[in-house]
Amino acid sequence: MLLTAVLSFAVMAGLVTIVPGLDTAIVLRSAVTHGRRQAFATALGINTGVLIWGAGAAVGVSALLTASTVAYTVVRIAGAGYMVWLGARLLWTALHDRRGPGIELRPTVASGWFRCWTRGLMTNLLNPKIGAFYVAVLPQFIPPDTSHLAVGLLLALVHNVEGLLWFSAIILGVHTIRAALARRSVQQVVDAVTGTTLIGFGLKLGLSSK
Repeated sequence: MLLTAVLSFAVMAGLVTIVPGLDTAIVLRSAVTHGRRQAFATALGINTGVLIWGAGAAVGVSALLTASTVAYTVVRIAGAGYMVWLGARLLWTALHDRRGPGIELRPTVASGWFRCWTRGLMTNLLNPKIGAFYVAVLPQFIPPDTSHLAVGLLLALVHNVEGLLWFSAIILGVHTIRAALARRSVQQVVDAVTGTTLIGFGLKLGLSSK
């Protein structure tokens, strides 16, 4: 029964993973503008957040977000503010970088491994809809008479593996054509698109009701 539940969840989570969304956008942006190392760090940050949400859903923490209007609202507003702030920074970078279109953007201290990991983690953790998704989905795949925490973590780990495979395909695919993507004009477009996406997600999250 457990194996059947895991396989069923893997199919559902795999379909959710490949749907373009905020996580894919920030990993793609990191791969284009900084390189493989920072992009994998961003992906690992996102997947760390997924594990935390999975554990929280399994022990009922995420259920608090769906049951308590105040708790959900606090996390929602914080997450919306973070996404809008991050998106605005990317838009500012895209619109005010005056370097020539042929100059490659080199990784800086601000785009270090830990900074990218933290960015991925916070983007995931400050999205309460991830918690709501887990608390709504996980119970359907946890067999009776099993440890909710252990099975919840197992399912979140399955989702993580699928996410890492998807992100790896994106990152390695970008790496193969990075010579063309390294031009500053292309990176400005990526920053602008990613910034707009982040702001859009942030505004949607901030204006949405429970």
